[in-house]
Amino acid sequence: MEGKHKITESALTQPLVELEANDISVKEGNTSFFKTCFNGLNAITGIGILSVPYALAAGGWLSLILLFIIALAATYSGLLVKRCMEADPSIKSYSDIGEHAFGRIGKVVVSVVLYADLYMVVTGFLILEGDNLHNLFPEITFDLFGISIDGKSSFIVLIALILLPTVWLDDLSILAYVSAGGVLASFVILISVFWVGAFDGIGLHNKGELFNLNGLPTAVSLFMFCYSAHPVFPPLYTSIQKKHQFSTVLLLCFTVCTLSYAIMAVLGYAMFGAGVNSQITLNLPKHKVASKVAIYTTLVTPLAKYALMLKPVALSTESWFPTYQKNKSFKILIRTSLVATQVIVALAVPFFGYLMSLVGALLSATASLTIPCLCYLKISRTRWGGEMVVILSIILLSILIVIFGTYTSMVQIIGEITNS
Repeated sequence: MEGKHKITESALTQPLVELEANDISVKEGNTSFFKTCFNGLNAITGIGILSVPYALAAGGWLSLILLFIIALAATYSGLLVKRCMEADPSIKSYSDIGEHAFGRIGKVVVSVVLYADLYMVVTGFLILEGDNLHNLFPEITFDLFGISIDGKSSFIVLIALILLPTVWLDDLSILAYVSAGGVLASFVILISVFWVGAFDGIGLHNKGELFNLNGLPTAVSLFMFCYSAHPVFPPLYTSIQKKHQFSTVLLLCFTVCTLSYAIMAVLGYAMFGAGVNSQITLNLPKHKVASKVAIYTTLVTPLAKYALMLKPVALSTESWFPTYQKNKSFKILIRTSLVATQVIVALAVPFFGYLMSLVGALLSATASLTIPCLCYLKISRTRWGGEMVVILSIILLSILIVIFGTYTSMVQIIGEITNS
C-alpha cells in the first residue's frame, strides 16, 4: 500500500512542479518588475474575456457589481498565496502550498483540482475554435469513412488533428514565446469589438435588463472563470527579483484585467443586449474588417496555448506508468489519447458558455478562492479578527459559487443535450 501511495502522489504532483519550474519560464530571482507584470497579465487574461458580455446578459446590469466583488476576492486570495510562499522558502509551486498546509493529502487534492481545471479549459479551446470556424464557414461539412459530420463537429476534429503534433513535443519553449502574445491578443479583441460597436453600424443602444435573479449563478460562474490564474502565482513570485514588489504586481494585473473584463462586458451587452452569444465574436458582422480582426485573433490565441496548458496533464498521466514514462511511442499514445478524450467531451458538450460556467463554478472557485484561503488559515494560524472575517467571507462566497453555479451549469448542459 505504501508503494502504491507513493506512485499516486508522484503522478499527481511531480509534473506540475516540472511545469512551474521549467515551462513558465523563468530563473529564480532574475525577473524584473515589468516582465513579472507582463507574465501576470498573460496568466490572468484569457478566453474569459469573450464570455463576459454573455455573463452580464445572464445576470443583468447589476450583476456587474459581482464581477468587482469576485475580482476583489481573487486579488485578496492572490495576496494570500504570496503570504503562504513567504512562510517557507522551500515552497515553489501551488501544490507545495497544499502540502505545507495539509500534508500529502493537501498536495494531492490541490494537484487534482489544478489538472482538472487545465483539462476542461483546454477542452473549451476546441469548442471555441469549432464555434468560430463554423461561424466563418457555415456551409462546410466533412465525410469521414462514409459518415457525414456537421460543420462545427468537423472543425473540432480538424483543429484537434492540427494541434496533435504540438502536443507530442517535449520542448515547448517556442510555443511559450508565442503564447506570451495572449495579452496583446486580448486588447486587440477588445479594441476591435469597440470599433464594431462605435463605427461599424452596430451601435451601443441596447438598454438590457437591470437584474435577472435566475441568470445570476451563470453570471457569477463565468465571472469566476476569468480569475483562475492563482496556480501560476507561486512561480511568478519565485522569479521576481524584488519580492516586496509582488503585491504591487498582483494589484496592477488584477486592476488592468478587471477593467478590461468590465469594458468588454458593457460593450457587448450594450451592442447586442439579450441576444449576445456565449462568445462575443459570434455576434460580430463577418464582413467588417474589425470583426475579422477580432475573430482571427480569437482563433490564433488558443492555438498558441493549447499544448502548453495540456502538458502538465500529459506529464501527470504519463507518471502513472513509470516503467514506460520515457518511452517515446508510449508518450505519443498517451497524449493522443488525451486529445481524443477532449474531442469526445467537446462533441458531447459543445456549449461553450455552459461548459466554461461549469469550470468557473466547480474548479476555478475552488482553485482560486477556497484553496488559498484554507491553506493560509492553516499555515498562518490566523486568530479571530478582521482578517479572519474577510477570509471566511471569501470561503463562503466560493462555496456558494460552487453549489449554485455547478448545479445551474449541469442543469443547462443536461437540458441542451436532451433537447439536441
